[in-house]
Parts: sequence; C-alpha cells; structure tokens
Amino acid sequence: QVQVVESGGGLVQAGGSLRLSCTASGLTFDDYAMGWFRQAPGKEREGVSCISWSGGSTYYADSVKGRFTISRDNAKNTLYLQMNSLKPEDTAMYYCAVKFSAYCRVGLWERSFYNAWGQGTQVTVSS
Repeated sequence: QVQVVESGGGLVQAGGSLRLSCTASGLTFDDYAMGWFRQAPGKEREGVSCISWSGGSTYYADSVKGRFTISRDNAKNTLYLQMNSLKPEDTAMYYCAVKFSAYCRVGLWERSFYNAWGQGTQVTVSS
C-alpha cells in the first residue's frame, strides 16, 4: 500500500521561508514523478510543482515560479518543496502526490494523473 506523509508546514510572516517534506513508502520511489498541490479555503486544489523521476525535469505554476524549488532524494524516498519569499496568498493546505508516470508533462496539473495523496500540511503566511 502506497503512503505519503507531508511535513514542514507552519506559520510564517510574509517574505519568510519554509521547507516542506514528503516521505513515500510502499512503492519504488524513483519509478515515479512527484507533485505538490495546494488548496486554499473555498478554492479548488491547484498544482504547484512537479518533478520527474530523476529530478532532471521540474515544472512550476506561474504563481510560484522563481520563489519555490522542488527537489527529491531518491535514496531517502523523500520529496521537498523549498518555499521562499512567501506571500499571504500562498496560505493553503499543501499536498504531495505520486504521479502515474515517471514524467510530469502529460497531465501535468490533472489530479486524475496522480494518486496516493497525503493528508496535507498547513502553510499559513501572515501579512
């Protein structure tokens, strides 16, 4: 059974930084691309970033480009999201998910192309 567990969320002031982690088990981690999504209250869940199986390709939503960095450590079955220059509009529950493919491009932000969602970690950015 595939499980993913996110951690690292918290309360931070605008302009601050956080590093989210996501540990996966029950799968061959480096067979799959991994993604980060977020959902703010009253809004749809949206894609934030995706990384291919090797880490060689990364994708970002326009809203976070230049501020967030996705990475992975396949030896540790762990995915990361470094978030810098945080803004109040980044406030959301952040989720990681395993993609059905080793690559991100097809169905990049389509939730149906991902499975094994975690429970999420809350990020709150105060102004």
